[in-house]
Amino acid sequence: MINKDVSIKLVSRQSDGESQEETELLSSGTYESTDNGYRITYEESEATGFKGSVTSLELEGNSKVTMFRTGAVESNLIIELGTKHHCVYGTPYGDFMVGVNATSINSTLNDNGGRLDFHYVIDINSSYVGDFDITIEVKEANTVA
Repeated sequence: MINKDVSIKLVSRQSDGESQEETELLSSGTYESTDNGYRITYEESEATGFKGSVTSLELEGNSKVTMFRTGAVESNLIIELGTKHHCVYGTPYGDFMVGVNATSINSTLNDNGGRLDFHYVIDINSSYVGDFDITIEVKEANTVA
């Protein structure tokens, strides 16, 4: 089992069919192996709109990503290929019950880090909200000798 400090680059792209928005976050965090894959944990910032929250992304194989956000804003999204999940998505403006459909999950994560890309679609009451593309690069944190 691994558990190490890492540097994280997260790029989030979202589109509602009319406009697109991209957010990039550079952060330090932790990276650990789990029984079914890997977990990436980092603190959110003002840039993402979730300052005061901690996010953990858990990858299981190449078919499921679970996002837990705790703190000022709380969410629990399950992004799984072939299965629509109904999840609570917290925002600074309140919580919503959303439908989540994964369209792709690709990972090169290994014990040294790597990259995780996933794409999902969110709806509320079966009404389209948006497409979300997340790319996360994990590298061992620089150590000072």
